[in-house]
Amino acid sequence: MTASTPPRTSSRLVSPLGRRRPAPPALVLVAHGSRDPRALTTVRALMDRVRALRPGLPVRLGHIELTAPLLPDTLAALGDTPAVLVPLLLGRGYHVRQDIPEMAAVAPGSTRTAPPLGPHPLLAEALHARLTEAGWPAGLDDTARRSTAVVLAAAGSRDPDSAADTRRTARLLSARLGVPVVPAYASAAAPTVPTALRALAARGRHRVAVASYFTAPGRFATQCAAQAPWIASAPLGAHDAMAHLVLRRYDQSLKAPARAAA
Repeated sequence: MTASTPPRTSSRLVSPLGRRRPAPPALVLVAHGSRDPRALTTVRALMDRVRALRPGLPVRLGHIELTAPLLPDTLAALGDTPAVLVPLLLGRGYHVRQDIPEMAAVAPGSTRTAPPLGPHPLLAEALHARLTEAGWPAGLDDTARRSTAVVLAAAGSRDPDSAADTRRTARLLSARLGVPVVPAYASAAAPTVPTALRALAARGRHRVAVASYFTAPGRFATQCAAQAPWIASAPLGAHDAMAHLVLRRYDQSLKAPARAAA
């Protein structure tokens, strides 16, 4: 650069009036964590989709347990940079009520915590797409509908609000598919997937798919899929609807009234 050449400035950071635009708060994806290495690969793929949809937005990852980077380490690395935490969790429960707020409370920078991803119609969209990939038919006649159903297989929680959120997602998915969708759980709640399958068979529903209501692969997702008598869908993963939902939760959190460290 010669002395007569003016220095370059970034058009993305400087307004027409010459004032530098403030950087947006970082989006921190909060994953549960898993000993299954496929979970981390899946969450990173989802991060890539979010970044592609919102170039220039700082996107980071923190786990509640089991997998690095842990959320407190991610928040510490951000320093005083403001952040919005978006839990990659599908409903309310202990992690949403206790673990994430406690970790956010000691962050060096200001934080907001978005609601969990579910329930939301975009999750039903992603579930439908994953079932279609697994072999769900494009159309069902009346005879087929009378013998077909879906078990929505979720992790499970003792929190009644978590079960309420899963039931709402089941209703959203049922409305899309036109067949009964019954929530079932891998742990901590009833019914289990085998119990739900037996109950559906007793009602004449012998062609039953298992819809994997998990963000990423792991022990519970694998266990539930193995119990499917017909087809089982893959976890929600990096589906486009998931990336759009993450950004929607981020944007909604920024528009909401500010709270003390969330």
